[in-house]
Amino acid sequence: MLDKYTIRQDDMPKEMRFLLEKYPRDSWDAHPGFKEKTKHWLGAHLMFHHLAERIRLDTENVLNNDLGLDDYAGRLSHYGGNLVGSLHGHHGWEDRSYFPELSTADPRFDAGLELLEQDHADLNKVLDDFTRAANRVIKLSALDEAQAYDETGQLHATSKAIKAFLERHLSDEEELAVPIILHHRLRG
Repeated sequence: MLDKYTIRQDDMPKEMRFLLEKYPRDSWDAHPGFKEKTKHWLGAHLMFHHLAERIRLDTENVLNNDLGLDDYAGRLSHYGGNLVGSLHGHHGWEDRSYFPELSTADPRFDAGLELLEQDHADLNKVLDDFTRAANRVIKLSALDEAQAYDETGQLHATSKAIKAFLERHLSDEEELAVPIILHHRLRG
């Protein structure tokens, strides 16, 4: 299922690493320009990782009969809706506000912007598939348990794709944006 989606496997391209050596990830917390707005943005990324992992683990638990289908449907509705809605809102905000701010501050950001925008488009495909599959599982949990379990297996593969996608994309996005923020003292 992971090969169904375009998930970059390579490290961030060199043209996107222009400030990362000067501002490596392990130095961000100590930098005086590392302000609450940036911490909040990174916190949202961490929340996305946690939600994706929760969904993947819940799906595995229901497939292993360690979680009842009814409980799973409720959790899937809650966590899945939260993940999809939050990611769409977050990416919309980045596209409208955050990325233009970074581009204005440092036009070198544009070298990575195209890649990040393509990631957003690719992730939207994965999230659409996830939403359709999750809604189907939730409906089937009340109508046909056997079919719901079959669909849950497919949903598991999609949840793994979301997790893999977020690991690659969010890391690259952070390692492009945060050094620009620190270098130009933005978001203070």
